[in-house]
Amino acid sequence: MAVMSKLRDKTHIVLYTLLAAFLALIVFEWGMNFNGVSQGGALAGKVNGVPIEYRQYEEVYQNLQESFRRSAPQMDMTDDIENDLRDRAWNILVDQVLLEKQFEKFGITVSDSEVLAAVESDNPPAIISQNFRNPETGEIDRAALEAARQNPENADIWPRVEEIIRGELMVGKLERILQATVQVTDREVQELMDRRLAAYSASFLTLPYEAAGDDSLYPVKASEIEAYYEQHKSMFRQDPTRSAEYVLFQLTPTNRDSMDVKLELERLVADFAATDDDSSFVSLQSDQPDAVGLTRTRADFSPAAAEEIFSSRNLKVGTVIGPVADRGAYRLVKITGISSSDPVARASHILVSKESADLARTILRQARSGEDFSALAREHSIDTGSAIQGGDLGWFRKGAMVPAFEQAVFNAANGAIVGPIETQFGLHIIKITGKAQKSITASEVVRNIRPSDQTYEAERRKAAEFQMAAEDGGFQEAIMASGLSALPTGEFTKRSMVPGIGYNNQVTQFAFSSRKGAVSDIIDTENGFVIMTITDRNDTGYSRLQGDLQSQIEDLLRQQKKGEALEATLAEAYAASGNDLAAAAKTLAGATLTSKADIRFSRQQNIDPYIMEAISVLQPGQASSPVETTDGRAIIALQGKTYPGDPDLEAELKSLRPQLQQAKTRQVIDEYFQAERATATIEDNR
Repeated sequence: MAVMSKLRDKTHIVLYTLLAAFLALIVFEWGMNFNGVSQGGALAGKVNGVPIEYRQYEEVYQNLQESFRRSAPQMDMTDDIENDLRDRAWNILVDQVLLEKQFEKFGITVSDSEVLAAVESDNPPAIISQNFRNPETGEIDRAALEAARQNPENADIWPRVEEIIRGELMVGKLERILQATVQVTDREVQELMDRRLAAYSASFLTLPYEAAGDDSLYPVKASEIEAYYEQHKSMFRQDPTRSAEYVLFQLTPTNRDSMDVKLELERLVADFAATDDDSSFVSLQSDQPDAVGLTRTRADFSPAAAEEIFSSRNLKVGTVIGPVADRGAYRLVKITGISSSDPVARASHILVSKESADLARTILRQARSGEDFSALAREHSIDTGSAIQGGDLGWFRKGAMVPAFEQAVFNAANGAIVGPIETQFGLHIIKITGKAQKSITASEVVRNIRPSDQTYEAERRKAAEFQMAAEDGGFQEAIMASGLSALPTGEFTKRSMVPGIGYNNQVTQFAFSSRKGAVSDIIDTENGFVIMTITDRNDTGYSRLQGDLQSQIEDLLRQQKKGEALEATLAEAYAASGNDLAAAAKTLAGATLTSKADIRFSRQQNIDPYIMEAISVLQPGQASSPVETTDGRAIIALQGKTYPGDPDLEAELKSLRPQLQQAKTRQVIDEYFQAERATATIEDNR
């Protein structure tokens, strides 16, 4: 029957839903044995000594892969997607082992009678509810369920369904055990209500870190950095990492490759012009098979291509323009219509920081006096991408730029120089270099300019020659002899993107299976051929105390010392002023006194989050001791607390208690399983 067939399709995927906080993963049931009995196959790894065989791991991965292909049939299985699916497969197996251990730890079992009672209950397990609930009535279709159970065709699958139900019930029992440890106090409920409903009035005296004086006053010893690292070592856990250097032999199309593509399209011009079936012709001949009947403006092309198309003498309905070089491709553009469109514009700009207003005005004056705008852009613009083009941004339509920039361009005349225009990026001096309103309807044959087989083989030969030299005489020696440059990757893990290369399984496999100093074979990447050498291996499970990490800890410890000095300064000034914030503020250089009313957690406030937290635990008339802020230390005095709108506070407290109970339960479960995973001995041999 249809319902049972649908259920059969699902049971090879779903075992039971894990606790939502436990990584929100779906645990798969493959008939695996987690009692430590190995079938003798190759091991993908172990979890607390429990073996996970490669066949188990690959089976879960293959099913995840099949699920991905069904849900996203148009997407390519890229290296990064494959890595993500493999990580999911591994985590599913790790988490199942950990969950099975919890069942054993708490003695959780489910009897056959409990499974039957669950199936027959008004709130049955998910696999029953999802497949046998009538969407119109919301009731379980008991007749269909019983027919499925009794159908001889389902004799093999129904025991698996019962095991799925048994797993779900065991998870429920575990959740209830952990939930029993959660206690909600009256104070916690009161604090939650205050965060939602209360309005506060408070004053706060803040003292920034810079008021503590120069960094040299707070030296940090190497021994202090090392002690902090050891005391907080769990913060610096990481997967094994590798560092490498590589040489890239880039696959860049040659001029010959470009000319070959152009000649191919030139031979298609007559046939493209003559055909009455643009759709079939484009589908067969173009790298963009759906480029038929498109409305185009100059903004859809590079400036040079737009000029060649829209200024062509052949810009007539029925003609073919091209081949036109445009952004790494050649185009044949068959004109099927010409009309007016919304305006498009072309502009160049010079961008400087908001702090450089005087410079912006000087540049504007120079540009308007006739100095070369392109030269000024190359000299001054901090938009490096457009600066190398003399500030040229090409053609664009309305909506493509930020509002202030767009308004300045479309409201000015062609040839005008305007500014400074302020946006979130800085100050712009803008030269309008084109305005147009013509559009075309066209079909296009597009051929991307790719490296030819000859170019591919030539670069591969270069890579092979370098690889042999590196193997024979050493990587660095080969670099010096060849005059090439090596690029560093920095640290990367098995599952992370390799800096400068991206996700590449060949790189990962080489890096994590090779000794330091090893030289790779030729590795294919999206950008070309790579020869790599391993410069560092870190299998300790922790970040090394060096470089950026050492500097970060040093900065943190120095800031802590400054904070302690500020706390002493604030406390002394506050006591000396008779606990008067205003009087204390007058004695402290760099201090700021702020008073605010109607402070609410339910609104976005322009108040330091540390100060907000301090406010939440004070009572009216009470002041805090010096507390940490984002940029220093502060003392907060709470003047008042009200409940605007006169809400029913007793009713609010009553309704919030179960919400808080649920939230704390989720937090406890989450923290519990995070701790289980953190303390587990996990051997990942994939």
